[in-house]
Amino acid sequence: MDEIRLQKYLAECGVASRRKCEEFIEEGRVKVNGKTVELGHKINPETDKVEFDGKIIKQEKKEFTYILLNKPIGVVTTAEDQFDRETVLDLVKVKTRVVPVGRLDMYTSGALILTDDGDFIYKVTHPKHEINKTYTVTLVGQVSNEDIEKLRQGVEIDGGYITKPARARIMKIDEQKNISRVEITIHEGKNRQVRKMCEAIGKKVIALHRAKIGNLGVKDLKLGTWRYMTKKEVEQILK
Repeated sequence: MDEIRLQKYLAECGVASRRKCEEFIEEGRVKVNGKTVELGHKINPETDKVEFDGKIIKQEKKEFTYILLNKPIGVVTTAEDQFDRETVLDLVKVKTRVVPVGRLDMYTSGALILTDDGDFIYKVTHPKHEINKTYTVTLVGQVSNEDIEKLRQGVEIDGGYITKPARARIMKIDEQKNISRVEITIHEGKNRQVRKMCEAIGKKVIALHRAKIGNLGVKDLKLGTWRYMTKKEVEQILK
């Protein structure tokens, strides 16, 4: 877990308001690992021992909610929509206030996680954690091995940005219909990145589906349906 300011931790544990906790720290009533600390000190809630007036302060462990949704096309990835379009929260009806982890554009279907765990959202969406997302893409025309190699090496999008190396393979080529289906795995999260990558090799996207987040797939979930994630699945995503 990332470090947080001591006064924030005390407030979250129910000691007092954050402002009042700042006063307690300045008065020397708070110790971390047996030592009196100054205002601005940061702690790791999982490893540091915090005391207030000689009493150990522990944060009650919150039970978070993690949901896997197979988002259909036409649904927007937002909590509220100004144009009154159907949102992912219209599909996921739970008492807990969950939010989408990352985004899928309106015309992309597939795996989307919703949760109330802010730390989980940060880790999954931050580029430095490099969590893979796997997409199946249907394209106009016949994709060549040369096209696939370009995707693997990185292509230019957004007027100069070169995408990081990706995994890519041809799944199927239908010569009669003149379409191809490919699988692309990336760990970046640029806006509409997979669509732009395909445009960079001269191919138009007909359909885009996110099949997996990490190893978590939606193959067994019908479009528009959801389920709770298991503890093991959450841990695997964070590895």
